[in-house]
Amino acid sequence: TELQLNLKNQSTFALDDVDDGEDAGDVYQRVKDIIEVLAQFKERREQHRSRSEYIDQLTTDMASYFGYNRELMVLFLQMFSPAECLEFIEANEQPRPLVIRANTLKTRRRDLAQALIQRGVNLDPLAKWSKVGLKIYDSPVPIGATPEYLAGHYMLQSASSFGPVLSLAPEPNERILDMCAAPGGKTTYVAQLMRNSGSLVANDLKKQRLKATVANLHRLGVKNCAVANYDGRKLPAVFTGFDRVLLDAPCTGMGVIARDPSIKTQKTEKDVHRLAHLQKELLLAAIDAVDAKSASGGVVVYSTCSVMVEENEAVVDYALRKRAVKLVDAGLEHGKPGFTRYQQQRFHPSVGLTRRFYPHVHNMDGFFVAKFKKYANALTHRDTDDNIEDDGLSKRAKRKLQAANQQASDNVQANVDEDLSAASEDEEEAQGSSSEEEADDESEEEAVAPPVVATKPASKGNKATSTAAPKAQEARAPNKFASKKPQKGGKPFNKFQGGKSGGGTTAKSGGGRPGGFTGGRATTATGEPKPPKQKRFMDNKMAQVRMQKRQKK
Repeated sequence: TELQLNLKNQSTFALDDVDDGEDAGDVYQRVKDIIEVLAQFKERREQHRSRSEYIDQLTTDMASYFGYNRELMVLFLQMFSPAECLEFIEANEQPRPLVIRANTLKTRRRDLAQALIQRGVNLDPLAKWSKVGLKIYDSPVPIGATPEYLAGHYMLQSASSFGPVLSLAPEPNERILDMCAAPGGKTTYVAQLMRNSGSLVANDLKKQRLKATVANLHRLGVKNCAVANYDGRKLPAVFTGFDRVLLDAPCTGMGVIARDPSIKTQKTEKDVHRLAHLQKELLLAAIDAVDAKSASGGVVVYSTCSVMVEENEAVVDYALRKRAVKLVDAGLEHGKPGFTRYQQQRFHPSVGLTRRFYPHVHNMDGFFVAKFKKYANALTHRDTDDNIEDDGLSKRAKRKLQAANQQASDNVQANVDEDLSAASEDEEEAQGSSSEEEADDESEEEAVAPPVVATKPASKGNKATSTAAPKAQEARAPNKFASKKPQKGGKPFNKFQGGKSGGGTTAKSGGGRPGGFTGGRATTATGEPKPPKQKRFMDNKMAQVRMQKRQKK
């Protein structure tokens, strides 16, 4: 079927059947035609054709023409308008400009530029926002093999990678952590801004990648850096108290497709969700590693080389709800604000302070930068890492979930309150019985006459002095926790060693009163002994623990 390509002469555009052996040029033309129809859908659409049908055809054609898997193309069309999505995809087909960063630990940008120009390199300053970047247009010699490169006068680094370090704004004599440092481009830039002072920790999970980091640190003359090989999620157990932390998190790389075309077919929506979970864990660990009381810092910068909302705004919004942090201005003059709403998701208004970079807008790799300020080290009631996957729910769904959780919590609380109330009544009754028992102890001790020891041998007509009685009483040193001499009936006084039982006046019977004494222990109305006070306390404590676990579930 002949394609209707000339829209200027038609009022509508018909979606015809697509041939398997269709020419690539025809597919690209249909992509542009559908985008024009979607821009004026009411006037240009075909009768009985919905917008979703046009979008579905556009997704298929763009994925086929540019070599993407369909899942990724669906995600991009959800994020961008059809026209902007085409611009983004076409920008990924173009190479990014080659950029180098002058190493001010060894040279100045002006001197470096002059040295490279003498070697025939065509270059320009990167941009007004960078004082150390140079953009390379062409070079007769490999830029990664010049004497200046080998001497450590510059570093090959993408322009978008400057952003996280500029946002971090490191200062001399600070304590800084680069949580995912390899291969060391951002780490060496941080050391450069610190002027080789203070202390810098470069950490990475993959030991093999740290070799390149160490090589770059030596080549660029960095002296204030220590290299570590830890899982970033466990790093706060090893290093804490940093003034600033930089987290350039592992991501899907949806912003650097121009550098790695394999992303078009290898990455899926499942990879996005999997890495988003890891990014949330790493960001919480980065926040825990920084010191909120730092005089100059308390800053965490989070960045990715992805444009996906699930890896950026959703992760940032999660951290805002889980830690005592707030978003501050990223301090970057360029870039677009982050999303505060995306499809059914609604993020904190301060998420607009984050910055996004696009290849079709800024002519650099797709990137995302967010800057946090930590205002408290103490954990709060919201500082739990549960339900990491619950993000992205609509307000209505969240309200239903919260209502269900609240109802379950109320039911558990009512049951626990009833148990605690009954236990409290038992405890008060036991305390009253204990008071009566102690009163009986005192009256019993008064009934037993203490022995009188004379200071002098008694003689006929000479009785013991009255001052001897107090001394004898002091020497007796009654201890209610120790076993006392058995009284009538051969039963001990001490209630902790059997209590009052048996015959005589030393034992107090229940006498029909609930909770009376039987063998020194309070009893219930049925005559069964009550458990000790310590056991009742532990039972109440366990009930509270069970309630907390049910609330979490």
